[in-house]
Amino acid sequence: MAISRPIDLDATADRSRVVASIGIYIVLTFALSSFFYWKVIHAGSMEAGHGLFVLGLMWSPGVSGLATRLIFQGNLRGEGWGWGKTKYQLWSYLIPLLYASAVYFPLWIAGGFNRDSQIMTMLAGKIPQMPFFARELTIFGLTATIGMIGSCISALGEELGWRGFLVPQLAKVTSFPKLAFISGGIWALWHMPLIVWADYRGAGPVWYSVSCFAVLVVGIAFLFAWMRLKSGSVWTATLLHASHNIFVQSFFDAQTKHGKFADLWTTEFGAGLAIAGIVVAVICYSKRSDLPVAA
Repeated sequence: MAISRPIDLDATADRSRVVASIGIYIVLTFALSSFFYWKVIHAGSMEAGHGLFVLGLMWSPGVSGLATRLIFQGNLRGEGWGWGKTKYQLWSYLIPLLYASAVYFPLWIAGGFNRDSQIMTMLAGKIPQMPFFARELTIFGLTATIGMIGSCISALGEELGWRGFLVPQLAKVTSFPKLAFISGGIWALWHMPLIVWADYRGAGPVWYSVSCFAVLVVGIAFLFAWMRLKSGSVWTATLLHASHNIFVQSFFDAQTKHGKFADLWTTEFGAGLAIAGIVVAVICYSKRSDLPVAA
């Protein structure tokens, strides 16, 4: 007769408690987000409420994560409040700029750069004598500094939840590939009401926007989770998120010409960034052995 191994009751109880906390977190996040979904979808625009509804929506995961920690821990330890090594923060700032450049620069070189974009025209109107490249550097500099500050405020709201709470909890009960895929899937699903029923989508069909966006988000979720676990800091995820949003949406998209190919290749709902997300996921998956073992 085979001798059965003793069951570690404490480990089983701890695992059940972690799984329960993840379930509560997801329920709280979608419950709190539902009010802001309704306001944006009812208005049919992401600009509704002067953008305050979207800001509230982006803070819903973070508020839910902090609330869940208080419910299950009675404190807010484990979020990753420490800064960690600065090199991870710098890479978090730069990586979205690098993969966005890889997607947009070839298109710009092929004639897809919009010299008459609203932001270029506005700057030329204020300083008519400014040369083209000086204007472009000015736009980039403002985006990369002042723009990043505002982007971090909204990104922090999401990241206190997705990578501050969800990823570390998942790391206690499953492997890195699974936790990255699960957290990315939930993150993508959370955006879907805005894509399907509001105006947060690309120029192609809704199914195309949904597909490309889901691939992108699940792909970069590997990067976000890897950086969070490697650095031990939620600020890496915040910088990644803020950098992605400000450079893709406010810099590259704002200065790209519209066209049949460009509209299907660019934005967060195009094939270009979806492919970039896959590449990023493969790289992070190959480096999974560099991550610390969860406690």
